[in-house]
Amino acid sequence: MVVSRNHNINPARIPGLGLRAIALLLLSMVLMFLDDRDNHLDTVRNAISAAVYPMRVIVDLPARLWAGASEISESRDELQRDNARLKDEILLTAARLQRLSALHAENERLRALLDARRQVPDEVRVVEIMSVDANPFRHNVVLDIGSNDGVYDGQAIVDAAGVIGQVMKAGPLTANAILISDPGHALLVEVNRNGLRTVAYGTGEFGRLNLPGLPNNADIQPGDLLVTSGLSGAFPSGYPVAVVDTVTRIPQEAFADVTATPAAALDQVREVMLIWSSRQTDEIAAEDTDDEVDDDG
Repeated sequence: MVVSRNHNINPARIPGLGLRAIALLLLSMVLMFLDDRDNHLDTVRNAISAAVYPMRVIVDLPARLWAGASEISESRDELQRDNARLKDEILLTAARLQRLSALHAENERLRALLDARRQVPDEVRVVEIMSVDANPFRHNVVLDIGSNDGVYDGQAIVDAAGVIGQVMKAGPLTANAILISDPGHALLVEVNRNGLRTVAYGTGEFGRLNLPGLPNNADIQPGDLLVTSGLSGAFPSGYPVAVVDTVTRIPQEAFADVTATPAAALDQVREVMLIWSSRQTDEIAAEDTDDEVDDDG
């Protein structure tokens, strides 16, 4: 069984819709004309704009927040990169300044050695200390030249301030030397003020020498300069050795307790001078001549 539905359609409604559309179109055109000529709709437009502004802000807020967060993140990353770069530059600059300071100190030492060399009447040569003995009780060093360059056992070593030590054993390319502060070293010295002779012994301390052989009535006092006497054969006379530091006279003892401070900074030297005295050179030449005569014989 088929049921049919009859839709009641009022033909009169269709022309009404078309008229309203035409009327709206005409109204729009009139409004556009009036707005274009005299801006009569500015007030309405401003009111509508003000009404929808909060909606625009709400819609645009996520994008603004994202852009701000991205900018903050980029700024933070850039600051971190700049800080890391500046730290690297500071470290590099500090390292360069330290190197320049070391070079300046080295130039000052070499200049002092050059000035001292001009005042030394004997033949001298500036050499460098290659290494230092690790044993704290033995003050031994290794020089960067040896017997191939004329270095000999017992040769005197000085710097711009005074006596450093002497060569113990000269090898072909290097030489082992002992400092005057070594406990096993003794050096014949004299007081520059009056010529009083004594022996300065190493104590194992870079800044102290002992002079144990002076009687209580010896004419020596703090501040006296001790120089090499030239009588031992190894050191030429007149080179500064130490300055008397303390003089303690004990009535019950036969000898005074005298200490002196080395003229040279023994724990800081890097470059030193080897001395070829005319006396020592003549002795070496005489020994070589005797050896040749013995070989011929």
